[in-house]
Amino acid sequence: MIQFLIDEERCIQCGECAEDCPAGVISMEDYPTITNEDGCYRCQHCLAVCPEGAVSILGRNPDASTGLEGNMPDAASMETLIKGRRSVRRYSDKDLDPALIDELLDIANHAPTGVNSQSVLFTVVREGAVMKGLRQEVLAQLTQLQNNGKLPEGIAGQYLGAAVDGWRDAGKDLIFRGAPHLLITSAPQDAPCPAQDTLIALTTFQLMAHARGVGTVWDGMVMMVLGVCPGLSARLGIPADHLLGYAMAFGEPAVAYHRTVQRSPARVNVVR
Repeated sequence: MIQFLIDEERCIQCGECAEDCPAGVISMEDYPTITNEDGCYRCQHCLAVCPEGAVSILGRNPDASTGLEGNMPDAASMETLIKGRRSVRRYSDKDLDPALIDELLDIANHAPTGVNSQSVLFTVVREGAVMKGLRQEVLAQLTQLQNNGKLPEGIAGQYLGAAVDGWRDAGKDLIFRGAPHLLITSAPQDAPCPAQDTLIALTTFQLMAHARGVGTVWDGMVMMVLGVCPGLSARLGIPADHLLGYAMAFGEPAVAYHRTVQRSPARVNVVR
């Protein structure tokens, strides 16, 4: 049951909920009604578009939502956030507040997904002590692979070999960059568009993290590790039927950036 309810004292019968419903399952009689519950996308467009807060669905109280008017960031601030974001590769060893991690994950869970599937799984290392153990476990596996001559050929083998050498010779963590936390997104392979959903969710997490003063880095090295260390995905609790999206190391930065960078103009292909 989707629990589509209308507060008739608030409803002004404007029809916006029916007009905006992407599934086309709301009709206007005296008041809005659902014509096909099974066809509902559960996107809550109807709750969001109602100017009077008269629509409730899925048990959600519209008064518990944040009003958009006067609360949206201005364009200049968003531009600075996007242009000022940096890939952070230097972190303190201090754990983030667990409540902050939960907040970031909850916000990232609002990222769009294909057909509103909402099937992205956020696999997160929340504690630095757990991260330390994972770091040692991964580097031990890579060292064994290197010793047995089983690192892959090509660029992945070169990078992973350099990571083993850096850890052994200088104690450098080139896999996780010393970050106290790790996030991996995945989604069921039979979702409408699992690859896109996982990357959009991680991008949303990243921007909100930087807005909260948290550093992040897209961690391609971790993705290489997941490709050569059998059983690691299962060890992390990622279901076997999931498509891996990407990995992101994050934590309190041990570096501060003071200005945006200046890139060349965008490469644009205009269709005529």
